[in-house]
Amino acid sequence: QVQLVESGGGSVQAGGSLRLSCAASGYTYSSYCMGWFRQAPGKEREGVAAIYTGDGRTYYADSVKGRFTISKDNAKNMAYLQMNMVKPEDTGMYYCACGSTGVGPVLARSRYRYWGQGTQVTVSQ
Repeated sequence: QVQLVESGGGSVQAGGSLRLSCAASGYTYSSYCMGWFRQAPGKEREGVAAIYTGDGRTYYADSVKGRFTISKDNAKNMAYLQMNMVKPEDTGMYYCACGSTGVGPVLARSRYRYWGQGTQVTVSQ
């Protein structure tokens, strides 16, 4: 069983930065561990970024390319999402996810088996 705990969320002004962290415990050897998702009120949960454990390949949603960076420290079982030049539309609950189901593309919710409880990010004008 994999357990994931996010931290680092908060309130920030547009143009600022935040760094989210995800601590993973349990069996974390998985092709796609970690993915970051977000969910704004009244909207579907959407994939933001993912990193392939094997070779470190990264994937980003178009809306965050050039602004967000995903990274992973395998030795510490930690993953990070560096968020720069944030915008109000980046507001939402951010979740980390792990454990590939093999179903769907890498930024699809269906791709991940285990989820954290989320950390709130609020971006104001």
